[in-house]
Amino acid sequence: MRELMTIAVDARAAKAAVARLDTNAKNAGLHAIADALIEHTAEILAANQLDLDAGRANGLNDGLLDRLTLTADRIKGIAEGCRQVATLPDPIGEVLWQRTRPNGLRIGLRRVPMGVIGIIYEARPNVTVDAAALCFKAGSACILRGGKEAFHSSKCLADLMRNALDACGLPKDAINLVEDTTRESANQMMKLNGYLDVLIPRGGAGLIRAVVQNATVPVIETGTGNCHIYVDAAADLDMATRILVNAKCQRISVCNAAESLLVHRDVAAAFLPMAQTALAADHVILHGCPRTMELLGDAIVPATEEDYAKEYLAYEISVKVVDSLEQAIDHINRYNTGHSECIVTESYSAAQRFTDEVDAAAVYVNASTRFTDGFEFGFGAEIGISTQKLHARGPMGLEALTSQKYVIFGNGQVR
Repeated sequence: MRELMTIAVDARAAKAAVARLDTNAKNAGLHAIADALIEHTAEILAANQLDLDAGRANGLNDGLLDRLTLTADRIKGIAEGCRQVATLPDPIGEVLWQRTRPNGLRIGLRRVPMGVIGIIYEARPNVTVDAAALCFKAGSACILRGGKEAFHSSKCLADLMRNALDACGLPKDAINLVEDTTRESANQMMKLNGYLDVLIPRGGAGLIRAVVQNATVPVIETGTGNCHIYVDAAADLDMATRILVNAKCQRISVCNAAESLLVHRDVAAAFLPMAQTALAADHVILHGCPRTMELLGDAIVPATEEDYAKEYLAYEISVKVVDSLEQAIDHINRYNTGHSECIVTESYSAAQRFTDEVDAAAVYVNASTRFTDGFEFGFGAEIGISTQKLHARGPMGLEALTSQKYVIFGNGQVR
C-alpha cells in the first residue's frame, strides 16, 4: 500500500506528463480503460460483492447500499461514460479570446490543466472511474480517496485503470487511489498544499462540510440535494404526477432526487390525492403541512421545520400547500440546497418567473430533476454537482476541471 505522501509525490511528478499528452493519446487511454472494465466485469462484481456483504453486516441503509451496488449494466454505463468523455472536444489549449492592445501586445486567454485534482467521496464506486476519466481528459493527474464502504470496488477499478494506461504507454500515476480509508488520510489530503491544486468533496453533507471547513487547499464545493417539485395552479396534473414519481422514486439515493413537493392551493384538492396514490406504489411516506393533512387524512405525518430542509435519500417526501407562486419561490429559496428545482406549469409567465428567481444550479420547467447529471447533459461523466457560485456551478464536466492562462505576445514592448 502506497502512503499518501508517496502518492502525492507520484501524482505531482505525473502531472506534467499528463498535461503534455495530445488528444489522441488521452482518448486512447480512455477507450483502453472502458475495454478493461468490460473485460473484467466479473472481477469487479466479485470485489463489489465483498463491499455489499460488509455493508449489509454493518447496517448500511437501502439508499447507501444502492449507491454502493454495481451491476453488469451499471459497469457498462460507467464504461460508456469513459467512451463519451473520449468523444468530447478536448478543452486543453482552447483559446477563449485574443485581443491586440494599442501598444501592439497580443493578449490571449487559454484553457490549461489544473494539475493535480483530489477527490474525496463516499460509498460510490462509479465515482472512481468517472472522476479519473474526466481528470485524465482534462490533462490532470488525480488522487482519489473513496470511503471504506466501497474499498474493494474502488481498489479493483483503480488497479484496472492504472494497468490499462500502463499497457498503452501512458503514465499510470495519472490515476491514484488512497487505500488508507481512515479519517486521518482525509484530513491529510485537505492539507496537501504544494501537491493538490484543488480538492473536490463528493458525498453527504457531513463530508462536504468537513472538507470546506478544514481544507487549506482550494476546494470546489459540491452539494447535497433538497430538490423541490412545485405544481403550479396552471399545471397539467397528469404530467405533474409522472414527474413527481420519477423525481422521487426512480432512484432515491441520489442528490437530484426530489425531497419536497409544493402544490398551489388552487389545484391541491385535485392533485394531492393523485400524488398520494401514485407514490403509494413505492410506499413513500408523506410529511405534510396542516392543509395537506386536511386533504389526505391521518396517513400523513405532520411536517416539521426539519422536514422542509431535509435530504431524505429515502422513500419519504415533505409536502406543503402554498398560496402563490411567490410563496413557492420563497419557500424553495429558504430551504433548498442550491441543487435542482422544478416547476410544472402551462403558464409561460410563471415558468419565466420561476427560472429567473429560484436560486439553484439547475432549474427545470416541466421535467424531472433527475436529469441534473453529467451524462444526461452530454458531458460523458461528471466530477460532481457544484452548488457554489465561484468557478463552476451545476454538473461539472471537462471545462469545470480546467484553469486558465494568459499568453501575451509582444515585439519588445516595455512599460
